[in-house]
Amino acid sequence: MRTKLPLLPLNFRLHLFEFEDQPWFPHIFRQGMLDFLRFMISKLGAYGPAIPLLEDLLRRSDQHHFTDICSGAGGGIAGIRRALSQRMGEPVRVTLSDLYPNLGAYEFLQAESGGQIDFIASPVDATKVPPQIQGVRTIFSSFHHFKPDQAVAILQNAADQRAPIGIFEGSGKSWLELIIFLFTFPIIILVVTPFIRPFKLSRLFFTYLIPIIPLGILWDGLVSLFRIYNPRMLNELVARVETPPDYTWRSGIVGGGPGKQVIYLMGYPER
Repeated sequence: MRTKLPLLPLNFRLHLFEFEDQPWFPHIFRQGMLDFLRFMISKLGAYGPAIPLLEDLLRRSDQHHFTDICSGAGGGIAGIRRALSQRMGEPVRVTLSDLYPNLGAYEFLQAESGGQIDFIASPVDATKVPPQIQGVRTIFSSFHHFKPDQAVAILQNAADQRAPIGIFEGSGKSWLELIIFLFTFPIIILVVTPFIRPFKLSRLFFTYLIPIIPLGILWDGLVSLFRIYNPRMLNELVARVETPPDYTWRSGIVGGGPGKQVIYLMGYPER
């Protein structure tokens, strides 16, 4: 699989303030921001380049089901599940979970998928995943929310439980992506908001009349790009994990062009 490094990479990481992370941040605003993220990831097919990697992880684990950790609003999951099902020749099932479960979005995805996507309604801490949640784990667009010590705890928890894990960020972490984001997303937010489903009047109100959701999206999106771990940073995190001798880590970038690159880290027990 070809790996193409981004032009003008952002070779630093800043863990700045993000609204979505704050427990006090009203759920109606967080949900509006996550619904937009889900819509854009789904429409752009941002994780298309990572599908073969996730297929490999499932096949290595002899699984046709994975549990998504830190699901947010489930951005892109429906398309990822369909693509995996086609590649693997049988239905792939997904279970969504989060520390702050977005139940409205999860119920929508469950109904839309005919039950192939389900969810855990109670909070799930990515650093302390309950042992009853077994099998392949994934984290899409969320690993950057965690500071290094927390990120290492997530990896250590997976290695300790010998759980296969795939971590994917829909970015190449470059200055070019930053420029494109700043000049295009304000317009995109205003254009696509009426088409986001499930439809909510509150989303329109807090987008066009009191623009809290757009401002939150722009700030958190900018901060997210600064927070993302590139492959070198991911390898530094892995070096801090007490990895069992029969557990393997892989990292890199797949895809090409702004908006079409995915940074990944995968861990799995060897058979």
